[in-house]
Amino acid sequence: MIKNTLIILSIGIITSCASLTRGTTDAFLITSKPSNVEIRTSHGYYCMAPCALKLPRKEGFSVTATKKGYCTRTYNVISSVASPGGAAMAGNVLIGGIVGAGVDAAMGSSKDLYPNPLKVELEECPNED
Repeated sequence: MIKNTLIILSIGIITSCASLTRGTTDAFLITSKPSNVEIRTSHGYYCMAPCALKLPRKEGFSVTATKKGYCTRTYNVISSVASPGGAAMAGNVLIGGIVGAGVDAAMGSSKDLYPNPLKVELEECPNED
């Protein structure tokens, strides 16, 4: 009886922890008009759009898009509690306790990045180099 209870409790704790079920990173997609836009994030990631980056969910950041002949544009991306993350957080409070909820909050696993995908649209700007 005690062994079965411990097994059920262990399964509940593991499945309610967003750090284990969702991870701490998000596949962040960037589309662009025009194509071949240089993308740089405020936390140091780089790609040529359209592209995909594996980014931490923990906090928001800015994305700067540049291309010769086009006006540079900066976008803000926020990190916000997601529906699945919120459910995992609630499960932590009920089953996993404060420790599990604290780990998820610290690691950002209960969050998602918005907007995702990020749709970059640059306008022609002949004075930009």
